[in-house]
Amino acid sequence: MTEHVEQLEFQAETHQLLELMIHSVYSNKDTFLRELISNASDALDKLRLESFRDKDLHVDTSDLHIDLAVDKDNRILTVRDNGIGMSRAEVVDLIGTLAKSGTAELRKKLNEAKSEAAAEELIGQFGIGFYSTFMVADKVTLTTRKAGETEGTRWESTGQSTYTIETLDEAPQGTAVSLHLKPADEDDHLFDYTQEWKLREIVKKYSDFIAWPVRMQVERTVTEGEGEDKKETTVLEDQTLNSMKALWTRPKSEVSDEEYKEFYHHVSHAWDDPLEIIPMKAEGTFEYQALLFIPSHAPFDLFMREHKRGVQLYVKRVFIMDNCEELMPEYLRFVKGVVDAQDLSLNVSREILQQDRQIQMIRKRLVKKVLSTVKDLQGAEEQEKYQTFWKEFGRVLKEGLLSDTDNRDTILQVSSFASTNSTEDQTTLAQYVERMKDGQDTIYYMTGETRQQIESSPHLEAFTAKGLEVLILTDPVDEMWVGSVPEFDGKRFQSIAKGEVDLETEDEKKASEALREQQDKDFADVLGWLGKTLDESVKEVRLTNRLTTSPACLVGDVFDFSPQLERMYRASGQALPETKRILELNPTHPLVTGLRDAYAGKRDSADAGTATELSETAELLYGTAVLAEGGELKDPAHFAHILTDRLTRTL
Repeated sequence: MTEHVEQLEFQAETHQLLELMIHSVYSNKDTFLRELISNASDALDKLRLESFRDKDLHVDTSDLHIDLAVDKDNRILTVRDNGIGMSRAEVVDLIGTLAKSGTAELRKKLNEAKSEAAAEELIGQFGIGFYSTFMVADKVTLTTRKAGETEGTRWESTGQSTYTIETLDEAPQGTAVSLHLKPADEDDHLFDYTQEWKLREIVKKYSDFIAWPVRMQVERTVTEGEGEDKKETTVLEDQTLNSMKALWTRPKSEVSDEEYKEFYHHVSHAWDDPLEIIPMKAEGTFEYQALLFIPSHAPFDLFMREHKRGVQLYVKRVFIMDNCEELMPEYLRFVKGVVDAQDLSLNVSREILQQDRQIQMIRKRLVKKVLSTVKDLQGAEEQEKYQTFWKEFGRVLKEGLLSDTDNRDTILQVSSFASTNSTEDQTTLAQYVERMKDGQDTIYYMTGETRQQIESSPHLEAFTAKGLEVLILTDPVDEMWVGSVPEFDGKRFQSIAKGEVDLETEDEKKASEALREQQDKDFADVLGWLGKTLDESVKEVRLTNRLTTSPACLVGDVFDFSPQLERMYRASGQALPETKRILELNPTHPLVTGLRDAYAGKRDSADAGTATELSETAELLYGTAVLAEGGELKDPAHFAHILTDRLTRTL
């Protein structure tokens, strides 16, 4: 190898993905061409945009196009564009390695995929379309030169463990990908991709709407002269294979579902089909057209920092920006599509967009349209779609309850939650309100890490006994929004693990008033003693009527952080002061009444051992309350020592 040529090894994850491709992960191999044309289209978009922004970039943009070239004798298909091109470093980063987190997860999911269709969707989610070329080619050669640079780069691989990369003194601007095609094998769905009809078919099916001409040189028979002088000759001419009609400019009635699907694949770089298609057109003070898609599957990086969000921005059909964050809020980052504004400058920047009133108005309308579309899915006819949407994107949508106060009511309306009403079906808040008991003015909820943990919590006991429904909130975002959203439909939210819970009717209160007064009197001394004994752990000890079978539970004050939220903040590196909680006791439980009686007897005893035993009982009582709600003990070894000692003495 010369100093300009290197042989490098593929990243291990990349090599494994290539092996999956080479051994035909899925049957629809035609889609390799869609991926290459889509990449070429992106490169042309970027070059035109860069030429607007950088006046010193001397490039010819008068005839931007994509070219398909066929060498039948050597069975080579080349897809070429005169777009932005790549530098050597970009080739290594984008092609030679799979520089994305989540690769191991993709391999795992691909191995678990039960069908070719499932594998195909996964490949699209992880954005590795270029590697699909190895399904149809024994060797792939990529030649490229970045606009504004003088040297080019050639990358080549057979899809095995290595690839070569070479610096070229000269190369045309743009990128050419040459595929040394495998022999046709129709049984394996591997067609002859040197055939003109096959290439036309693929372009028409997958790439007809691409904004740039996709050209191919074809043979055409020309007849000259008449009668005996008539003569036929074969000539070569360039033909454009695609219509280049922007789908968002066409009425929905004139666009087929298949065309919408392929356009979605193009703009999203995903291989699943859209769950919902949202065409929009606005006229008046400012004009724009939009074509949005709600995916049917969440991308693997939806909750990763690297995830890119936003739709594509065009101005008068000129591509301006990919992932335009100013057009779509963070909590709708799964929405894909395009927005074509009529009155913006072609030279617009992200900084200008942040202040642009027209963009802000478009964003508001897009958000309302997406949310109204989701609301429509809640209808009886679309329930299956809604269930799919909520399963894939519910966690993300609920982030809007924190960030989008203007649309908070709508987000609440389209949200679903697990509840104690059903172990399988989720409920909307409107359905919860419909089932509320007479006189109930509160929506009860409890947050936790799992449903099982919440259902096992002592906090639920009285609610279960009285048949009161409780929302079961286990998503991390639930810990955040419940503290910011006061009510729904005039019904306030209340955590069953915070504050005092009053579940008695007025008649029940009157009937039990004398009993409560007696209990307060009987337990006053032991409550005071427990408060002092457990002073380092709790802020107060009191009686409660929220427990039916458990002896004790821990609750927070109304505005305290929940233990789960405290853990989330600490895990993110934020220091929080330790919050003491309230220990509530069940005055009818034998352990609590026994402790009361034992404490009363202690005052008449001079036995130091008795005092120690009572203090240990108090620690055990507190510890079991921590464990019952899924919490963590500060000193589990000490707790285990006391418990073991007690158990030993019972034998």
